[in-house]
Amino acid sequence: MKRILVDADACPVVKIIEKTAKKHGMPVILFCDTNHVLISDYSEVRTISAGADAVDIAVANECEKGDIVVTQDYGVAAMALGKGAYAIHQSGKVYTDDNIEIMLAERYIAKKQRLASGKHHLKGPKKRTGEDDERFEKAFERLVLACL
Repeated sequence: MKRILVDADACPVVKIIEKTAKKHGMPVILFCDTNHVLISDYSEVRTISAGADAVDIAVANECEKGDIVVTQDYGVAAMALGKGAYAIHQSGKVYTDDNIEIMLAERYIAKKQRLASGKHHLKGPKKRTGEDDERFEKAFERLVLACL
């Protein structure tokens, strides 16, 4: 059975994911590290040791062809796509074979520019709105329906 795997550390759309998954009878696995506490009445929660990229690696290792991966990490999305899984960002942007390479390249260039400028930290994301949640919910529902 196809599953939904969530890189759930600080993921703002877990409730939307669970609502949609429940509606379609899809299992959900939430991955978080030991610095986060997640409790769910619907999803399986897997707590991974804290460490650089530990959750990302666990999600990438677990995903299989046909699964849906929810992540904001382009690297995790690329690995999921490489295994024949589907991937979506918490903004609702669906990662595809057609857009992932340019996204990875842009991330690499931005990192090089930050390092060259001496700026090692980015400003955090802007505050999430109800419209952001609606956009994700619609895109996620379309993706789930396309995968069934």
